[in-house]
Amino acid sequence: MSGFVLSCCSTVDLTAEALEARDIKYIYFNYELDGKPCKDDFGRTNSPAELYAKMLAGADAKTSQVSTGDYVEHFEKFLSQGLDVLHATLSSGISGTYNSAVAAKNLLAEKYPERKVVIVDSLAASAGYGLFVDRLADLRDEGMSIDAVRDWAEAHKLELHHWFFSTDLTFYVKGGRISKVAGVFGGLLDICPLLNMDNLGRLTPRSKIRGKKRVMKEIVARMEEHAQGGLDYSGKCYISNSACYDDARAVADAIERITQWDAAFRTQILDLLQTDETGLLTGPLADRQRGATPKAVKDVLKARKKAEKKGGEYVETPGDKDAVGEAIHADAELAARDLYLVARIT
Repeated sequence: MSGFVLSCCSTVDLTAEALEARDIKYIYFNYELDGKPCKDDFGRTNSPAELYAKMLAGADAKTSQVSTGDYVEHFEKFLSQGLDVLHATLSSGISGTYNSAVAAKNLLAEKYPERKVVIVDSLAASAGYGLFVDRLADLRDEGMSIDAVRDWAEAHKLELHHWFFSTDLTFYVKGGRISKVAGVFGGLLDICPLLNMDNLGRLTPRSKIRGKKRVMKEIVARMEEHAQGGLDYSGKCYISNSACYDDARAVADAIERITQWDAAFRTQILDLLQTDETGLLTGPLADRQRGATPKAVKDVLKARKKAEKKGGEYVETPGDKDAVGEAIHADAELAARDLYLVARIT
């Protein structure tokens, strides 16, 4: 037994069943739909499909944070049983719920002086928040104390990466995040903003990308760039969506393809790769390189070899990627793919 309760808000974008399976307690956020108060109760009151349909039809939707009184009631359920509580909140950069939780903690301190209520500002949102809380559950289950879990959370929470994209600017305009004019032009130009959470837990636009396919490709590239170990990352990845499951599935498929592709070719290519002093292959791939390999691929390998001779390290440029990408669509597809992977992973 851990001796403490791990708790979060319903905005972790996980199901109630997933939280209950991990023994993570939760408290509901609130929202209003056309003036009617509702609980963010994992779709029991309004299923996601129903909620999005109503919003797209013009219903007025507003969210509201958990109140101090609701937090007092939530925490006291556990304190009265002799249990300490660690509650991770939605980011203070987008909600005031952290302040409400701290206020509730202070109100309960006098009544339960022997108990602990620890509040952690996750600086996270959506599925990233869910991934963060899931990791805290792992640490609790490994036997960490409440203080050790808090210390780990504070030390590592900024290592969490979560990226978002949107193909519909309607609610950015409605929520005042962008102007109506920008929304109109963005829609006409098929602009899909790519955003993430910054170090203060604020949702921050990073790129404006034309077209859904391009932004989906870019979000996968950002994961490869930032994941611990790159394509060797073996941890969890959560993907959530707002009534666009097919798009989320396509992103998941793309992630699985690049990781499986890399793993499958890594051993094979390292075994096959043998080069002479000019950087040309001398092993089993030599005939394919001399006869069919596009110039763009050869240039990447030669530049890499030249940099190494000078004692430096060749850094692949976006131009290299584009050139090799075009080569992959040529007749020499297999050679380009093999050699591109060699340039990346050795």
